[in-house]
Amino acid sequence: MIEGEKGKKEKDVEELKEVLSVVSKEIPNLIKSIIASVFSEDVGRDMGKAAAAFYKELKEAGMPEETAVKMTENYISVFTNLSDVMKRAVSGEKKLKGEEISEELEKRIKEKLTEKRREEE
Repeated sequence: MIEGEKGKKEKDVEELKEVLSVVSKEIPNLIKSIIASVFSEDVGRDMGKAAAAFYKELKEAGMPEETAVKMTENYISVFTNLSDVMKRAVSGEKKLKGEEISEELEKRIKEKLTEKRREEE
């Protein structure tokens, strides 16, 4: 009975490895697609319109010029920071590579499975 359980757990781990392998390959492609759709020419044009509208609303509300400009710059920086994070994820910078994510997930799942086995025993 114990050998059967061990075989099932090994099979589960192998299936998990396959899933993680696919995920680690697909995540960078998904991020690239998101970048392409979020930062297209049309989206850039819409972002410019949104920033102009934001600035205009601040000015019409009586916000001083310097404050309105800084707030608009901060508003735009949200989009550019998001772009930088996505680009780093795709390039693998700062340990955001799909393989490393997969390895870390696998490690943590193995730890949880080990904990669960200990609890069952």
